[in-house]
Order: sequence, then structure tokens, then C-alpha cells
Amino acid sequence: MTGTGTRTPLRVGLVGYGLAGSVFHAPLIAATEGLTLDTIVTSNPERQQQARAEFPDVRLADSAYELGDRTDDLDLIVIASPNKTHVPIATAALKAGLPVVVDKPVAGTAAEARELAALAEECGLLLSVFQNRRWDNDFLTLQQLIAAGELGDVQRFESRFERWRPGLKGGWRESGDPMEFGGLLYDLGSHLVDQALTLFGPATRVYAEADVRRHGAETDDDTFIALTHTSGVRSHLYMSATTAQLGPRFRVLGSKAGYVKYGLDPQEAALRDGLRPTGDMDAWGVEPKSLWGRVGVGEGPFQVEASGEESPLTDGSRAVETAPGDYPAYYAAIAAALRDGTPPPVTTQEAAAALDVLEAAHHSAREGITVEVPA
Repeated sequence: MTGTGTRTPLRVGLVGYGLAGSVFHAPLIAATEGLTLDTIVTSNPERQQQARAEFPDVRLADSAYELGDRTDDLDLIVIASPNKTHVPIATAALKAGLPVVVDKPVAGTAAEARELAALAEECGLLLSVFQNRRWDNDFLTLQQLIAAGELGDVQRFESRFERWRPGLKGGWRESGDPMEFGGLLYDLGSHLVDQALTLFGPATRVYAEADVRRHGAETDDDTFIALTHTSGVRSHLYMSATTAQLGPRFRVLGSKAGYVKYGLDPQEAALRDGLRPTGDMDAWGVEPKSLWGRVGVGEGPFQVEASGEESPLTDGSRAVETAPGDYPAYYAAIAAALRDGTPPPVTTQEAAAALDVLEAAHHSAREGITVEVPA
């Protein structure tokens, strides 16, 4: 993590204490040298009790707009509230003179995202979007493999966030109200598209299929996006809550070799279990050898047994150690950007480019056509 010496920690106000706020943002902020979690905004009494139990010194507020009276006491606002609130709260914070981090998706449309970016530039303030999946262990490993030329020229990138959740959980993420920007396209799709664009550059064409599979569901829960990148790579992105047999997290095919990786980065599960990225950071984000992916050519599935012995179906391929996941890197970079003026870890313009793709995918799925992405 970025060191800050003896300088006074930057005070952070966190808006929202649901899944994103309590599992991701609050623990990562609290674990980052140079940042201190000063205020948590939630009007839910149970979440207030939870916040107080986990962070006894934190101040509580019922509304984000109460922070307008505390601008002199805060150095950063983090917005982890429902999607429809992102733009109005971020706008108010920037106009109050406070830098802002917004959970993905930053807005419902690319135009709104670019308007926010313009406002932040006008105010001379940091505005960044939380895209933690850029620091997933498998994504970091894939970046290393591509940079080293192990795969040759990548031709097809298959990426999946699949789950088996046949029952509905309720809440705004499953709402059919278009103002909520719920559904998997904007939820998991925000991650998948951001990763694809980060790896392979802008997309020119989008084709998508979005279905509502579960009884009583109001918005998409089984969605597919196909991207054609200007680089020539094709990305096939799958997101589903109705997958009874999960596919590989990544299958990446190149002119020299392929990379296949099963399983999810362990950091979310660790955070949900109450573990924190403090103390022995060498152990954070590390997964067992049995979950390492494989590089090469040949048949599948490729896996390493728990004993460390390789599966017999490994002709022409080898196990590749998975790089440790590093969600703490995001807020370390935010602290450095605020202190030292270094670039933010994720820009709003990058988030707007991903929203261009998500909007095109929504149009494609609705009309059953391939859609050109705005240049």
C-alpha cells in the first residue's frame, strides 16, 4: 500500500451500508493507510447498529445530504447507495467541493457519466469509479500472461459470472423499474465489460441476449454479450443467476495457447466472512494450487488435484500460479491520487465507455440486432 508517513489521514464519508458499503468499501477504506472511515450514511436502524458494532468510532448520518453541513470535516465521499442515487449524490458532493468515488455503474447512461466527469474537471476534483474486479486474482494473472506473450495474439476472450440462484432475493437489484438500473446487465455486466475493455481496448459492435428466466423475476437474470473490439479480439461475456453447471471463469484463446481458469477470486468471500486485508498481506487474495488455471493446448477440463498432483487430462498444458488478488490497491491508489496528484485508478471516462457498451447491449437485446458502439 501507498505510505503517507505521519500525515493526517484523509477523512472519508461512506454513503450506503448495504452489500457494497458494508462488505467492500468500509473494510477496504478502514484498511488503507492514509484513509480513515469518518462517517457512514444509512437510515436503516439495523445497518446503523451493524456499522457501530464494526466501527465504534464512526459517525452516523441518516441522509447523504446531511454531509453538506460537514464538508469541512471530510476529504472524500464514497457512494455505495442504490444505482439511481449515484448521479444526484455525486453531483451534490462535487458542487460542495468534495472528491468522489462512486460504485459501479457510475450512472445509468454514458451521457450522465460524461456530465459528471465534466463537472469534476470544472471543479478540479477527483472522480473515480470503483471497479474492484480489475484487481481479481485471475484478471491480474491473465494480464501478466498476455503481457508476457504466453498466449500469442488473443483471438477470443470468454468471461463468466455465473451463479445458481433459482430463488429471488428481492431488493432494487431485481426490480423491473427502469429507473433502478437493476438486472444482471448493469450489475455483473459492468464488471465483465470493464474487464474486456481494459484488456482489449474499445469495442465497435455489440450483440446481446437478455432473458428473464426465474418465476416472478422482473428484470434480466440470464444475459450474454458479444463484443467486437477494434483490436480484432472478440469477447463473449456471460452473466447468469440460473446456471446449474458453472462454466470456466475465463477461457482465453490465442494464436499460441489458451488459458482456462475456474472458480472465483477469494477476496469477496473473505470480506463477507469478516476477514480484513491487514496484518500479513502476503496471505491476502491467495488461492490454493488446486484452483490454479492452465495455459497451453490440449483437452480439458484442466485442473490440479487437491493433493497437488495434476489431472491426467493435461497433455500440452501446464498449471499457472494465480497472482494474489489485490482489492486494497484501489483505495491505496485513491489515497495517492488525493495526496500526490497521481492518476485515479479508474477514470470516469473509462466508466462511460463501458456504459456505451451496456446501452448498446440493452438496445441489441431488445431489438435482436447488432449495434454499433459510438466512437
